[in-house]
Amino acid sequence: MKACRILLVEDNPDNFELIRFLLEREGYQVLEARDGSQGLRMARSERPDLVLMDLSLPQVDGWSAATQLKADPQTAGIPLVAITAHTLPGDRKRALESGFDGYISKPINVTSLNETVKKALEGK
Repeated sequence: MKACRILLVEDNPDNFELIRFLLEREGYQVLEARDGSQGLRMARSERPDLVLMDLSLPQVDGWSAATQLKADPQTAGIPLVAITAHTLPGDRKRALESGFDGYISKPINVTSLNETVKKALEGK
């Protein structure tokens, strides 16, 4: 069986390495983007099974990127999960209203990450 491909859009190197390690440990193939513009391009060209995206990104923030991906018929069906330190009241709601299908707060909880990824992939 082919490994699911997950596009990880994260500009913080430490967070990127941790999340990539956790995903690869579960058998996922991880594609890399370090800013919102690159994430948009890669989502459109690679058509991953899932996009995990930080909200505070250079060039195009996660909220805007999610809105663009969900508005594009070619990428609208790709599940999007926000991974973010934005945990103020209303941040989760705003992320979901922008087009994200799930939300993971930082610092990363390994169990929560795995459960959210599996749920997002099952719902695809």
